[in-house]
Amino acid sequence: MNKKIAGESIRWGILGVGDVCEVKSAPAMQLIDDSSLVAVMRRNGDKAADYARRHNVPKWYDNADQLINDPDINAVYIATPPNAHAELTRKVAEAGKPVYVEKPMARTDEECEMMIQACEQHSVPLYVAYYRRCLPNFLKIKALVDGGVLGDIRGVQISLLKTAELYQPVEDQNWRVDPSIAGAGYFFDLASHQLDFLDYLLGPIAETNGFATNQASAYEAEDIVSGSFAFESGVLGMGMWCFTTAQVATEEVTTLIGSKGTIKYQNFGDNKVILETDKGGREVFEFEMPKHIQQPLIQTVVDDLLGRGTCPSTGVSAARTNRVMSKMVI
Repeated sequence: MNKKIAGESIRWGILGVGDVCEVKSAPAMQLIDDSSLVAVMRRNGDKAADYARRHNVPKWYDNADQLINDPDINAVYIATPPNAHAELTRKVAEAGKPVYVEKPMARTDEECEMMIQACEQHSVPLYVAYYRRCLPNFLKIKALVDGGVLGDIRGVQISLLKTAELYQPVEDQNWRVDPSIAGAGYFFDLASHQLDFLDYLLGPIAETNGFATNQASAYEAEDIVSGSFAFESGVLGMGMWCFTTAQVATEEVTTLIGSKGTIKYQNFGDNKVILETDKGGREVFEFEMPKHIQQPLIQTVVDDLLGRGTCPSTGVSAARTNRVMSKMVI
């Protein structure tokens, strides 16, 4: 059974306090009841110190082991690029502390399994930052689907088409297109959010096929992926992800197709949910997002650790998303 922290408060330490920690995630740790941010770490000590000063964090480190073993910290957020996730998760688990790790969970299926096993061995929870599982627009989609508004779900279509302007050279530290760091390219970075939410919405994917290649030769990683997948429930899906299209071709939309209607939504653009049914016509739902986009999910992590709730995004669920992506880029 995983170790909880019932009766205490959650005292966070962060490994890799970079851009994602400026607004999206870390500030929420200081706003949630019974949660505080105690220390941050970055290999560049000056940048770690600067972050701590600007965000009123008591302590900073330039060494991961020192933060992990700080007795004032009882939970660790790993916000580094994916190449460090497996090893840092192992170290945090060995220290007996719960782990909250950025997405994608790791570079490979094997690394995901290593992370799960390390946390199970040391009886600590493992959570992954797939925060769309807790945002209001995505919860609305889930409520509509679970409520039968679309009838029986037949299929899902994903289209994510971006221009090459998204890319910046690796020498400018764009690790997202360096497979040795990210595991793949933008597909792992962006499609992971889309596919993870579908796992939450429709259940696990049972079978996956895909094709991936590099057409523009702007960087080492794949820049186009086409995939098809079948959920355990029998729902079928397909997707196209391309990061070198013309501006006029850019598009980002996911379509859920049911026996009574459709839902269209974006993962990275606006926050509208568009419902169309044979009997009800077209309805548009709009939502305001939280300032700190990960706060609703981090709230569930805190609640889970304190024994007063459950977090919907775990290492087990996140590893499923990694497996689906890996099969598409083989």
